[in-house]
Amino acid sequence: MQKVVWYLLLPLAFFAGDRLGGYLLQKQSERSHFRYSRLYQNKAKADILLLGNSRGLCLYQPYIEEITHKKTCNLSYNGLPMDAAKALVLDYLDRYPEVKTLVIDVTMCDRENDPLLTGFLAYTDKSERLNTLIHNKELKAWWGGQVSHLFRYNNEIFQRALYYRNKSDEDWLLDRVITEAQIIDTSKSTYELDVNPYLIRQLQETIEASLEKGVQAHLVIAPYLPGFTVENLDNLKKAVEKATGLQVLDYRNSLVDPTFFGDYMHLNKEGSRHFIDMLRKDGVFD
Repeated sequence: MQKVVWYLLLPLAFFAGDRLGGYLLQKQSERSHFRYSRLYQNKAKADILLLGNSRGLCLYQPYIEEITHKKTCNLSYNGLPMDAAKALVLDYLDRYPEVKTLVIDVTMCDRENDPLLTGFLAYTDKSERLNTLIHNKELKAWWGGQVSHLFRYNNEIFQRALYYRNKSDEDWLLDRVITEAQIIDTSKSTYELDVNPYLIRQLQETIEASLEKGVQAHLVIAPYLPGFTVENLDNLKKAVEKATGLQVLDYRNSLVDPTFFGDYMHLNKEGSRHFIDMLRKDGVFD
């Protein structure tokens, strides 16, 4: 009889522990200063919304706010694909109708990144769009989050939320200078962009939704290290312009000083300031 009781109580204990643990981790996420936590806690009000993959982080918030006197929110993340970005932007527009400007680095339309989507399980209770996207593309992980609430927090995005539990993430940007060895090898290094029709369509729908909300959208290509070869970038640019009807502001070769770069594809803080000065001159933040 005791064994029967034990067998009955054990699953209940696991269930209760999972739900309690999930609840406690959810509260940690909600208290974080991390960008997605603030988005879904109504603490991300801004005039300018910034978006990209890791290259979008060079849209350096502290400097933009310094020179424009406007509030910013940057939803960029390492490897963030455009389908996840669309869900985030539409959620943002629903919650923050005051935003006036959207700036997107279009190189985030490069390729899908379904494994990263599972990191957003921590926010599916706040976003039906993210919930649907994960259900459609990562069904096993989605079911894992339904069965176990702890599972929703077993990912790098939640780890970021913990890292920024007690500090701002607006300073998240490379703060190093590319090495001499890397500079010497620049001509030997290439990166091949994909032209992904699905992601370009996600961008198109994001732009359309933004315009319907009265948000002015600007599409950009941030600088690459001079001499670094990015294959298919022209094709991606043409495809984006055709789909959206907007001009892509192309800054790929606009900065020539290698000390402005942290690596071949990413500006450091100093380079970011020069890039942002060009964006301001071209009226992107007006």
